[in-house]
Amino acid sequence: MNPDDLIAEIEAGPRGPHIAAFFDLDGTLVHGFTATHILRDQLRRGQVGAGDLARLVLTAVDGELGGDPTRAGDLGISALRGHLEDAMTEMGERLFVQKIAGTIRPQARAIVKAHQRMGHVVVLASAATRFQTGPVARELGIDHILCTELEIEDGVLTGRVVGSFLWGEPKAQAVRRFARENDVDLGQSYGYANGDEDVAFLASTGRPHPIAPGRALRATADLQGWPVLDVVEPLRRGVRSVLGTAAAAGGLNAGLVAGAVLGAVRRDKRAGTNVGIPLACDAALALAGVRLDITGEENVWKARPAIFIGNHQSSLDPVIMGSLLRRDFTGVSKAEARFDPRMVAASLFLDPVFIDRSNSGQSREALDALTDRIRSGTSIMIFPEGTRMPTPEPGPFKKGAFHMAMQAGVPIVPVVIRNAGQLLAPRATVVRPGTIEVCVLDPIDTGEWTAEDLNTIVPEVRQLFVDTLEKWPS
Repeated sequence: MNPDDLIAEIEAGPRGPHIAAFFDLDGTLVHGFTATHILRDQLRRGQVGAGDLARLVLTAVDGELGGDPTRAGDLGISALRGHLEDAMTEMGERLFVQKIAGTIRPQARAIVKAHQRMGHVVVLASAATRFQTGPVARELGIDHILCTELEIEDGVLTGRVVGSFLWGEPKAQAVRRFARENDVDLGQSYGYANGDEDVAFLASTGRPHPIAPGRALRATADLQGWPVLDVVEPLRRGVRSVLGTAAAAGGLNAGLVAGAVLGAVRRDKRAGTNVGIPLACDAALALAGVRLDITGEENVWKARPAIFIGNHQSSLDPVIMGSLLRRDFTGVSKAEARFDPRMVAASLFLDPVFIDRSNSGQSREALDALTDRIRSGTSIMIFPEGTRMPTPEPGPFKKGAFHMAMQAGVPIVPVVIRNAGQLLAPRATVVRPGTIEVCVLDPIDTGEWTAEDLNTIVPEVRQLFVDTLEKWPS
């Protein structure tokens, strides 16, 4: 079954909180296993001994060969004995940002949002702990979590479980108990999972949907007539990606050099920049195997100069904006980016403004100088979140871009970048080939704005990004 068809089916069905959607975590909402990241982190920090690791591996193998797979979970939890609850919470949040956020399946995110639009109760049901499930649930706006709860005494983990390890039938029991306690009609509710152990969990719902299921679950789905949801797995880095990334870096530099030579020959830096930047960005994207699918491209040219604001999840975003804006623009970045090697060549051409947010006086002076450049015909590219986000959900927008637009009397043009993080995640170094979707929204007139209005206007503009990402224009 296609995810788009499923979403259409959900939106054509009944509304209301008497219907629930239960989502498994590992392999369903996220690609892979969140526990793997915890184990690697603890090994790297010396928090898991060799004996504990050996017992965990042997138990996991035994589970694959027909033994009790919950023993691996019990051993993993017992290895946490003596850990501070606060430290585990911090670790869960850190690993979410560093590792797990980028593994959330885009299709699963879209399905969750479809249920939320319909007013359904959305529940994350998993054998994982709250340290793993909590950040993912918060990111997706899921209010209810059924998970393996760990016993904590005086802020310290005891290495024991409260109640049952939610694997197999205990997970199904937890779902049925939740339905009874919350007046949920399980017969009309949805279940999503990928594991062979989740047959009982899915069978508890009236609308089970295996997602990228294992062999045994797929066989059960075929037997029961359950619609299988096939999703696109995350792109993997390979030789093409590595070679393409190296070629892209070379193409970027070659384009910049060509622009510099032209500027020197003509004794016109601006002319050189206007040739070098689009040449460099186009070459980098093409050599990396990245294609842009642009909606609303005419809005790039409707009102120049302007403040072009974009959501920011990937290091590809400035290159995308450069290819899109092409000429007569510069950028704004945080002060520490001045020392980023990747910024050196671009800085020579664009002459961006670096703002030290810890120094309000310097920030005001820099923004005033930038306002003068805007009035002279230079557009501005800025990412108002201030840093790359670990997930596609836009972070809070800072007000600097909006103040600049007001002072210079130019419009704001939102540029929504949909999936750059799938091709180059926030901490990744290799670009995967693929298509990035970009939507340039209509320019927003700032002529009637006042400083007092910004507390309302800034969240409203951010919401345009959220709405566009959720309902991409055809």
